[in-house]
Amino acid sequence: MKSPQSRRLPGFTLIELTLATFIGLAVGTMTLTLVNQQFAFLKIYGAQSFLAEEAPIINGYISKLVSQASRYRLHNNVTDAMAGTNMVMTNAPVILLNFQQPDGTQRATILAFQNLGTGSALYYYVVPVSGTLGTPQWVVTRKPTNLRFAIESGVLRVRLTGPAGEEITYSGNMQR
Repeated sequence: MKSPQSRRLPGFTLIELTLATFIGLAVGTMTLTLVNQQFAFLKIYGAQSFLAEEAPIINGYISKLVSQASRYRLHNNVTDAMAGTNMVMTNAPVILLNFQQPDGTQRATILAFQNLGTGSALYYYVVPVSGTLGTPQWVVTRKPTNLRFAIESGVLRVRLTGPAGEEITYSGNMQR
């Protein structure tokens, strides 16, 4: 008579399966945590990209224009700026800049924060010598949700609100 031997079937024991399941769950949990952390980082980076990337460019552009202007006027709309009427000192979305040319003539440009049907943007216009103002030459920026010019104590202030609600104030004056 043969002695009964325990016959082992191929496969995993219950302890091995439990251990593998827990390791799989731990790896999955760590992966999801890292993915969520990456999404949170990208959201923070996206919110601050306006301050880090766009705002310095806007500052450089506006300060270069204003510093080279021989004079400027603030208006509530482009029509008033073209007509030279209804000048304001605060809360103006439009600034008309005059530049002295080498031949003694004046050239003018307009920076206007307005909505032309595609959302609010800061537009740059070149004022023609004669005729009517056409379409903007280019868009300076579309990122701010609000932009206002003001003259306070003889200093031009540009206040803009970024897409995440951040507020930036630029101050400057013309070079003499």
